[in-house]
Amino acid sequence: MATEAVIKVVALCGSLREASYNRGLLNAAMEICKDSIKGMEIEYVDISSLPFTNEDLEVNGTYPDDVEFFRKKIEEADCFLFASPEYNYSVTAPLKNAIDWASRPPNVWADKSAAIVSAGGNFGGGRAHYHLRQIGIYIDLHFINKPELFVFAFESPPKFDSNGVLIHEETKHKLKPVLLALQAFALRLRRQV
Repeated sequence: MATEAVIKVVALCGSLREASYNRGLLNAAMEICKDSIKGMEIEYVDISSLPFTNEDLEVNGTYPDDVEFFRKKIEEADCFLFASPEYNYSVTAPLKNAIDWASRPPNVWADKSAAIVSAGGNFGGGRAHYHLRQIGIYIDLHFINKPELFVFAFESPPKFDSNGVLIHEETKHKLKPVLLALQAFALRLRRQV
């Protein structure tokens, strides 16, 4: 009997806020995956300790310890789940910083799949999705096209509680197809290698 392939997902949040709605989306995704998706594991990787990208911190082909740890997590992952609010029509600075560190030689994002979810204001973080997709082109990161998930966090009914926990059942139901599409795409890319 063949062993089922396990897809290892690294989840990254662009918001560093303790009760972040985007972190709430990732927590819900981890719960959904654990409860109802076989062959997929999601690990949240915190980016808050990463220093600003600075070539002066690169010494003899090595990086600061926090960066080395982060890069190893990215290298070992099969795919990625990004959750980020939209700041000034783009991704957040902490997320862009993390992306930049892992794209330093050798680029550890390359030839892997990713999905994006977001929670935010009037466009639900959608412009951050589009900018993240543009960044992905250069670092050879391949995003699923559909389904997309933009959560309008400030509209009624409430989507999150005061601790950032996703409480809106309809949004939870929309999150699972994103995870299944990411899993299928990651498996497809894995077979092509």
